Amino acid sequence: MIRFTVVTITYNAETVLQRTLDSVLHQTYEGVEHLIIDGASTDGTLPMAEAYKRLSDSSDSDHKVIVKSEPDNGIYDAMNKGLTQASGDYIVFLNAGDSFPQADTLQQIVHRCGLEVLPTDDLPGVLYGYTDIVDGEGRFLRHRRLQPPARLSWRSFRQGMLVCHQAFYARTDIAKNVQYDTRYRFSADVDWCIRVMHETERLGLPLYNIGMVVANYLEEGQTTKNHKASLGERYLVMQRHYGVVQTFLLHCWFAVRAVIRH
Repeated sequence: MIRFTVVTITYNAETVLQRTLDSVLHQTYEGVEHLIIDGASTDGTLPMAEAYKRLSDSSDSDHKVIVKSEPDNGIYDAMNKGLTQASGDYIVFLNAGDSFPQADTLQQIVHRCGLEVLPTDDLPGVLYGYTDIVDGEGRFLRHRRLQPPARLSWRSFRQGMLVCHQAFYARTDIAKNVQYDTRYRFSADVDWCIRVMHETERLGLPLYNIGMVVANYLEEGQTTKNHKASLGERYLVMQRHYGVVQTFLLHCWFAVRAVIRH
């Protein structure tokens, strides 16, 4: 059975965490490892996570829950800790406030991608899908503006982050060798996705479009709250991967396109 490692990063997230925990706990697919990497929260986050672990342990489910709480050096340092501990075939980051859209989301991913019949070495390097934006109560707001293309490559992100981080499933054996660059405070996820896709292409593995909504993303996440700083970092990430000239020209076109739209 293909196993998924779901990593949830938390810090003082008691107001939004339960929805995330419930969405993982209620997945009908059995092969789930849930790593909760907490940054030494001082509110009710850790007791909530521990109660969730006890509930999962006492159920008949094959879900495995691991809770780790200690100080970290930011969200991407915490994500690297999750990468190190992950043991599933695929890893996905579903942070506090984010959730799976349906109880059978992971089951549908396995079925749509034909993962149950593929040898381990032939598994796609990346699975990716669509994202819906939700508010603090988990209510649908809108579909994410940027949409995944039918065919994705590491070059695709020249047009922006076309796949939301929470809708990006990386093969764990590849992801473990591509750590998050903690020099970035808000956009290391963009850089990480590009490098994972680059390595996937180098290995000659496919990237598979799941063709469905696979994540509900909380609108007020870290990147949203620090939008301007995030845009500046993303520009640097694009320069790193696509070159100074091409990045400049592309952003000139983005600016022109924005003016035309308005």
